[in-house]
Amino acid sequence: MRFLHTSDWHLGRSFHRVDLLGAQRAFVEHLVRTAREHSVDAVLVAGDVYDRAVPPLAAVELFDEALHRLAGIGVPTVMISGNHDSARRLGVGAGLIERAGIHLRTDPAGCGTPVVLADEHGDVAFYGLPYLEPALVKDTLGARAAGHAAVLEAAMDRVRADLAARPPGTRSVVLAHAFVTGGAASDSERDITVGGVAAVPPETFGGVDYAALGHLHGCQTINDRVRYSGSPLAYSFSEADHRKTMWLVELGADGGVTAERVDCPVPRPLARLRGRLDELLEDPALERHEESWTEVTLTDSVRPQEPMARLVRRFPHVLSLVFEPDRAPEDALASYAQRLRGRSDQQIAEDFVAHVRGGHGPDERERAVLTEALDAVRVERAEREGAGR
Repeated sequence: MRFLHTSDWHLGRSFHRVDLLGAQRAFVEHLVRTAREHSVDAVLVAGDVYDRAVPPLAAVELFDEALHRLAGIGVPTVMISGNHDSARRLGVGAGLIERAGIHLRTDPAGCGTPVVLADEHGDVAFYGLPYLEPALVKDTLGARAAGHAAVLEAAMDRVRADLAARPPGTRSVVLAHAFVTGGAASDSERDITVGGVAAVPPETFGGVDYAALGHLHGCQTINDRVRYSGSPLAYSFSEADHRKTMWLVELGADGGVTAERVDCPVPRPLARLRGRLDELLEDPALERHEESWTEVTLTDSVRPQEPMARLVRRFPHVLSLVFEPDRAPEDALASYAQRLRGRSDQQIAEDFVAHVRGGHGPDERERAVLTEALDAVRVERAEREGAGR
């Protein structure tokens, strides 16, 4: 069986205030064309269809167009909700839409109920595991604890139990939206840390032939059977070096997996430039970036006059301008954003406690209070988005 694995469309998202709807529509056209040209048996979308719980009307219309076009070429589609989606909103009408071959899996209670498709070698069971917010689904799934690893393991127990009851030789695919150990993150993903822990081990997906993952925006292989497709478009400059692709996966008669990357359309390349303003304006080697969306970090010790106006004359698509003057690493005036880069909410909160106490960080009891407070905020947000407020 041949299928396309994609994820993290983030319909409705912009890039530094640049509207990406046209680029997202071009991706949908590319997806449908690829599905038709490669005669795929299914399309998998592993979450974050929308960029926010209540998407703009234009994004909803594009989603509707994508579903109509996939249904129109007769390709079954299996789709799960991600942490950016409102599962309840995305799942509205799922029963009716399923009649057109579009299978929306947004209810955690349905983790063990697959979409079953068949080829000449027999059945393939596709299990959709929507994003599982631990505190909200722990009881539903009967998980041993309110953590990502525990709820995903509980969901996979349901998958394995259903699979064991099926005829021998039934092949299996899981769609999941999670942060799996070994994956590389980028700046454009929302933090899903719970209790200071976000990652789950790849062994969680043991017992199935392929795990189609979403959440991380870089296309990557955790192992031969566990892969991220990544987002079809770049949503932050941290993705400047990403090659945006989908996985074209072939599932053999014995469950063996072969996969190749299919490139996605690039609306405009990204470039991250760093240096003194005069050097950036004069360096002939930078000519290749003149039509790129550009992030410029200026290192001049004194802020130049009208830097953006001067940059735009050479790089007309500058979208981000950052000042990081060359200073010693311990300089207290270094960029606040730079010092926070790559740190979790928990780490930032603990650092703040240490700062106001003159270097004495929180003890274990205080650390637990911070964790509980941060988790409560995330759960409140998930509940609010789930209700569509």
